[in-house]
Amino acid sequence: MTQDLFPGDPTLRSTAQALDASDPLASFRAEFYHSDPQQCYLDGNSLGKLPLATMEAVSKFVTEEWGSQLVGGWSHWIDQPQVAGDLLATATLGTGPGQTLVCDTTSVNLYQLALAAIDALPERSTVIIDSANFPTDRYILQGIAKARGLTLITLDTDGSGGPGALSLEVEDERITAADIAAYLSDDVALVILQAINYRSGARPELGAITAAVKKAGAYMLWDCSHAGGVIDLDFDGNGIDLAVGCTYKYGNSGPGSPAWLFVRTALQKKLQVPIQGWFAQGEQFEMGPDFEKASGIRGFQTATPSIVGIRAVETSYEMIERAGIGRIEAKAALGTQLMIALVDAWLAPFGVTLGTPRQPDHRGGHIIIRHPDAASIALALRKLVNVVPDYRQPDAIRLAISPLPTSYTEVWDGFDRLRGLLASGDYHGVEPESSRVT
Repeated sequence: MTQDLFPGDPTLRSTAQALDASDPLASFRAEFYHSDPQQCYLDGNSLGKLPLATMEAVSKFVTEEWGSQLVGGWSHWIDQPQVAGDLLATATLGTGPGQTLVCDTTSVNLYQLALAAIDALPERSTVIIDSANFPTDRYILQGIAKARGLTLITLDTDGSGGPGALSLEVEDERITAADIAAYLSDDVALVILQAINYRSGARPELGAITAAVKKAGAYMLWDCSHAGGVIDLDFDGNGIDLAVGCTYKYGNSGPGSPAWLFVRTALQKKLQVPIQGWFAQGEQFEMGPDFEKASGIRGFQTATPSIVGIRAVETSYEMIERAGIGRIEAKAALGTQLMIALVDAWLAPFGVTLGTPRQPDHRGGHIIIRHPDAASIALALRKLVNVVPDYRQPDAIRLAISPLPTSYTEVWDGFDRLRGLLASGDYHGVEPESSRVT
């Protein structure tokens, strides 16, 4: 049945080429900079490729705006976080304007919204996260719980434990509304989960979980860093009220590009973030003695935005809007299905197992494969056969299709080289690198 998705045998390169020939997004690949045409870059879930238009946009900003306008440019730069936020929301979040800011980092935005939600429910003293959540999210919530004397529940979905760990048996780290229901009570203030799990690539039940948490009277905060730009998040349809995410993965906006936060209009008057920055001041340039929160989403901004970073965000999300998030999600589903077919046909005989859900709507744009020698294999892929994945503890290799810059043939070639590496065993002799980046 899986092979019915493809125009031929997925183990044949001609099948991948046929998929590319009929791909409605194929032309977007030419809009990116590819420094090495022979490289198979399967790590767009970690850092997206450089759009050619970004080169021009950033250069133009430096010379024609910053260079010539100097401080006068702030007359139109000042509200760029909101303008870019509205574009990002339309392109990827499935919601309307006035609710999204492109600003700061994912970590800062998560901290801000988490504390705002907790402070809005002072009678509640329990917060929930899962052990497979991205480290930043876990560490920030641990720090908040410690500082505020809150009870932290860590749903142990991967066996790694953590503060307040409670074992939860799930498959591929994927949490459902039924899984979390038993842990919700009238003492829970906040739940933080990922819209796509950073390691396994699993997609939880966004709408159902959000509804369950709301029914319990708590706030649900989604980290969409590994989801934004690759799946249709449909914030309005899923009832999502609070979310954060980055722009440098499937958003292709560059390393360290500004992140984003989302606060639904109905909550904007109720919530107050702890960092009361001057960009959130109602009458900002009166420089008054007391903080008076600005109305609307600007009340959640803290400080001067990176305008050059926002230019890169605008360029990449205009491209995503042109492509259409529905078509992007469809290509991600088919591309990861091709990967899974090749795992089954080629890699399983070498002891490789799949750690990602097989059902397309239960995953995002990347998969993980597990092997006891995953660290060495991932390094050898880069060093020996010009394939770029990444490695995640304890035994996982992440492999992604970024639907705009990545072709199906590039995926097929990368897996073919991986098969050859496993067959030869050459990965055993690769010397470890000194870099702490994996």
